Amino acid sequence: MTIYFAEGSPQTVLTDQQLRSALTDCFQRLGDRRRVIALPPDFTRYNSRAGLLTCITYEHFGDRLTDVMPALGTHVPMPDWQLEKMFPGLPKSLIREHRWRDDVLTVGHVPVEYVSQVTEGIWTQAWPAQLNKLIWEGEHDLILSIGQVVPHEVIGMANYNKNIFVGTGGTQGINESHFIGAAYGMERMMGRADTPLRRILNYAQDHFCSHLPLVYILTVVGSDDAGRLVTRGLYVGDDHECFELAAELSVKVNFTVVDRPFKKVVVYLDPEEFHSTWLGNKAIYRTRMAIADDGQLIVLAPAVGTFGEDQQIDRLIRKYGYRTTPEIMRFMEENEDLRQNLSAAAHLIHGSSEERFRITYCPGELDRSEIEAVGYEFGDLAQMQQRYDPQKLSDGWNTLDDGDQIYYISNPALGLWAHPSRLQG
Repeated sequence: MTIYFAEGSPQTVLTDQQLRSALTDCFQRLGDRRRVIALPPDFTRYNSRAGLLTCITYEHFGDRLTDVMPALGTHVPMPDWQLEKMFPGLPKSLIREHRWRDDVLTVGHVPVEYVSQVTEGIWTQAWPAQLNKLIWEGEHDLILSIGQVVPHEVIGMANYNKNIFVGTGGTQGINESHFIGAAYGMERMMGRADTPLRRILNYAQDHFCSHLPLVYILTVVGSDDAGRLVTRGLYVGDDHECFELAAELSVKVNFTVVDRPFKKVVVYLDPEEFHSTWLGNKAIYRTRMAIADDGQLIVLAPAVGTFGEDQQIDRLIRKYGYRTTPEIMRFMEENEDLRQNLSAAAHLIHGSSEERFRITYCPGELDRSEIEAVGYEFGDLAQMQQRYDPQKLSDGWNTLDDGDQIYYISNPALGLWAHPSRLQG
């Protein structure tokens, strides 16, 4: 087990040239490789620097890079404009689409005894380790999993082997992993590297995938004092230590502990990145531990025009709505369609305020009836953006002309916010 590169701190700024030099040195240490596959995230992780790192991989390996498979999970395939923006200069002929309902293999099952133990009895079934068959059967001599470590609602900290077993996973594995995270509780996990689901994925990696030539390229991305995105860390390795080092830094860089709960928080969803509530509800996940009881979350969502990234999941969200956990659990007991789509059930739980605070959604492409039907308050986007102008607000506390005080977040995907009263030891 090897760490090929590890550099980072809350003050570190790694330039593009430094990233190129570091990654090239790692590839040289790995020696001659003839058939390489890269597994970067999709456009929803555009700020991860994974696009640049994938292009550097192509620059180094050339035609020995035979496949590039964006780890879509359940997301829609990347259209040409996203591919061109995220991977400039990368031949489109290298792109392989991950079809999570079709192109997967189950390579093993994490035993029910282990799953039950680490989830404290919340899930008492063996968990299927699934991944795209091209990774398993492609005869690659190097598999590069590329992405960003950042707080995450399902597993505590995003990326590492989640990129494999969820990003290129299958229906059952994704559904069950999302539900395990939701049932165990977001607020018990977010910002933590050691969680029940992470232990399950680590077991799957150690027991079923040790023969695969897997190397992880992990970034930590934060903002500087001017609000510009900078790369704070790069970690390249083939084992758990690589992820743990990145996660330790991400907590320092991406986790904001606020001095007082948010009475009103305004979150902006960039129109290039967020087109659905499936993605946009990071505005809820990442702020909920900082919102005061009876507080208000206002989501400015100019390009949100659907609920699910997938038609089937979109239909389920519209049918059941973002209700409380007891309500969703009852719906599951009474309805086969929800039982067969546990990731949708988990998403509905994640997207609920549990009636603790108000959620006002201001979509550009959904109407009042659609928003109110799923349980949110509707806000007129034009009116709200006139009052809470993203061009004038700065990240953090803002006081408006009439004295109204809000907390503004320009991109919820980049961090996690919490008040100490909601942090558990």
